[in-house]
Amino acid sequence: MKNYYFTISLLVLVSCNNELTNTKLKGPIFGTFYEVSYAAKANENYQKALDSIFEDINQSMSNYRANSDISKVNKHELDVVDSYFVEVFKAAKKIYNQTDGVFDPTIGKLVNAWNFGSEEYKTKLDSLKIDSLMQYVGFEKVRLNNNILTKSVPKPYIDFNAIAKGYAVDLVAAFLDSKASENYMINIGGELRTKGINIDKQNGWTVGIENPNFDGTQSYDKVFVLKNSAMATTGTYRKFKSDENGKRYAHIINTKTGYPTKTNILSVSVIAENCMMADGYATAFQAMGVEKVKAFLSVHPELKACIIFENNSKEFEMLSLNKFPVN
Repeated sequence: MKNYYFTISLLVLVSCNNELTNTKLKGPIFGTFYEVSYAAKANENYQKALDSIFEDINQSMSNYRANSDISKVNKHELDVVDSYFVEVFKAAKKIYNQTDGVFDPTIGKLVNAWNFGSEEYKTKLDSLKIDSLMQYVGFEKVRLNNNILTKSVPKPYIDFNAIAKGYAVDLVAAFLDSKASENYMINIGGELRTKGINIDKQNGWTVGIENPNFDGTQSYDKVFVLKNSAMATTGTYRKFKSDENGKRYAHIINTKTGYPTKTNILSVSVIAENCMMADGYATAFQAMGVEKVKAFLSVHPELKACIIFENNSKEFEMLSLNKFPVN
């Protein structure tokens, strides 16, 4: 009889140890935050793996790290790049070509000149200085053969900040997939990717689109379930400049003029198959304007977008395109 009870107790113990619960990892990264929730056994903590992924991305593509590969590329000290750089380069080139250069990672010198980037710029800008910096812009001036970069002269400055964060989300997802994880949500600074359900609540992963509050507060009126998809959001309501007339200029630089984008778009959210492409397209759509985005998405049904913009009456409007799951 004692052996019988011992066997039952052992089975219960094994059952409890195998029960899946949500493991939640979070912290600061890339100048923002990350939150990763995944269904796993109690002893399956992937913090070291996440730290390794984040370190690899920083070392490859952080313009804020002086010894990163991309910093060395921009100082003309390195031409051979790693596989992470190659993947992001190819994705960026695709978006660059599809958007006729609206999305252009070689705008980095202008981003820094307007003090939106990784380098502080103290020289006062004028039209002549902007024109001189525009000679460095043009992603067609950079070529990649296998993992070797070649640049035209003058050599462009590359900045992948508008797409690398989404790529990091995808790398975390790929790692969790390799561990046969069926349920997770990854959030890096508002760039998201989900799979399965939230097992703690036995529901899909609920996400929201932040209201464009200029006072810095956070609120969400639009929430929905993001199912087995990736979503990226970019906005101009926190990072912008204003002229003497109160006109707001986005932190996204117009790749054709070198000046901050004049736009009535406050927020763009894009749903795509992976977060890297969603991230890049969201940035491009912010600069394109509402009508051009509508035209673009009419021939790209694989993408869904939600745009919040200010209309002529200074009222906020929301536009959902390609069946974006919020009304």
